[in-house]
Amino acid sequence: MAYAAWDHPEPLALGSAPLPEYGSGSLADLLPTLAAGMSVPGMTASITELTPADRNCVFLIDGLGWEQIRAHPDEAPYLTSLLGSSRGGTGRPITAGYPATTATSLASVGTGLPPGAHGLPGYTVRNPGTRELMNQLRWQPWTDPAAWQPYPTVFQLAQDAGVHSAQVSSPTFERTPLTKVALSGGTFHGRLTGEERMDLAAEQLAAADRALVYTYYAELDGAGHRYGVDSDTWRGQLMHVDRLVQRLAEQLPSRSALYVTADHGMVDIPFDEQHRIDFDADWELRAGVALLGGEGRARHVYAVPGAENDVLTCWREVLGEQFWVASRDEAITAGWFGPPDRFDDRVYERIGDVVAAAHDDVLIIASEREPKESAMVGNHGSMTPAEQLVPLLEVRS
Repeated sequence: MAYAAWDHPEPLALGSAPLPEYGSGSLADLLPTLAAGMSVPGMTASITELTPADRNCVFLIDGLGWEQIRAHPDEAPYLTSLLGSSRGGTGRPITAGYPATTATSLASVGTGLPPGAHGLPGYTVRNPGTRELMNQLRWQPWTDPAAWQPYPTVFQLAQDAGVHSAQVSSPTFERTPLTKVALSGGTFHGRLTGEERMDLAAEQLAAADRALVYTYYAELDGAGHRYGVDSDTWRGQLMHVDRLVQRLAEQLPSRSALYVTADHGMVDIPFDEQHRIDFDADWELRAGVALLGGEGRARHVYAVPGAENDVLTCWREVLGEQFWVASRDEAITAGWFGPPDRFDDRVYERIGDVVAAAHDDVLIIASEREPKESAMVGNHGSMTPAEQLVPLLEVRS
């Protein structure tokens, strides 16, 4: 008779993870598709449902997942009215890419490359040169942006091809390394309020016969992290976003297409030990681990040299029912970070020896190492529909 203590549940099969639609319907495919429609050399129209336009505007709303729009029709009547237009009128979403987090997604949008190619594969990842964790959103500690992400952005390529390219965002982002590696090219226009950004984005669209304009709004994401996507504060931000989208849509110049999308969705995680597993208080999970990277729902785990297999085995046994837990090579081969044949060797050691992606409503927090992140209500990063599916709402003039 077997003892219950020795009965380990079967871990989640890696093949059951719902992969992003790299190459046909992911964020990395959006700008190349739009640029191909404007005859920019080297660009491929991978999202085949989209119809070319001479003037294209991408409005990226941080944290506005597909499922969150569908769950809040009263707060977002205009966005709700556009759901049927998503992905070229199919009424379907696209996917963010893994991990579903801001730094990774913005780099995918701007470069047109999957995470395994552009090299920003998480919130924090190990710098192979220094063996330290690097925060790719805040770019700390600093490293040379051009060396970290050497590929040109689609904005740069479009500008070189004679397409008027512009970014309209908060002045705070004008000179950040993340903007440089992910969104540079053409002109940057800093405006403080959302209304100012909408008005200027419309002006920039009208500034040339062919134009590619990007604009961005971050405050919805901040409200979700701090208060959750079921909070009144978040709902109020969604109402504001809804009005901003309509304001921009009503000002589109002729021959324009507006695409409203997001970098990820979000899920609220309860504050209890069942849903928040504290790495800093769990000796089993800490054993053999040199660095803990990523974020609560999308972890990169860097093992002490020689302990890689033991860490993988332990994490699978402890978390395998709630997380997809893969070795670095398994995650790359499975296509989590993009097609394996597009994976750039320089990114290899940035990926954790073990990669853990949440399946259930659960987090791996680190209360001592990451006190601010561990206190967030709303979270994201993994491959579940609430995090991974993002809209591609369309308005044309």
